Amino acid sequence: MQKIRFEEAAKLIRKEDDRYSLDGYRFLRDALDHTVKNLRGEELEEHRHVSGPELLQGVVEYALKEFGSMSVSVLQTWGITAGDDIGEMVFNLINAGAFGRSEEDSPADFRDVLDLQAELLAPYRPSRKVLAKDNGNENEPPARGNQPAKSSEI
Repeated sequence: MQKIRFEEAAKLIRKEDDRYSLDGYRFLRDALDHTVKNLRGEELEEHRHVSGPELLQGVVEYALKEFGSMSVSVLQTWGITAGDDIGEMVFNLINAGAFGRSEEDSPADFRDVLDLQAELLAPYRPSRKVLAKDNGNENEPPARGNQPAKSSEI
């Protein structure tokens, strides 16, 4: 298949399959560039191939770098909610002639590799549990430090 420009390919894909926005495809291209740079450093451009799991990890890193705690929301607006979506987009671009493919590449390379949303939220989750005192009321929040006491505590 003849190689075509990325923007042309993405626009053609969107005419047939509008699940993912044009900005989502641009993000994927940038995430791929980020991943290649991190994995391959200054190697020649011919060595751009990355595996599905490598690309998914690169997508997480790049999204967190670019969008931080808003990563899940931004990707959702583009139709990207799971690793499978990245795989679908990659193979749309392969079929359109914008990305290359090795014999071993398969859409299955992106299935059940990681929980995309959990990975994007992980840096923003508390690192330790806050334990409430066992006072018989499991719904009671932990001690409030210097906040005023509730009337029931007086």
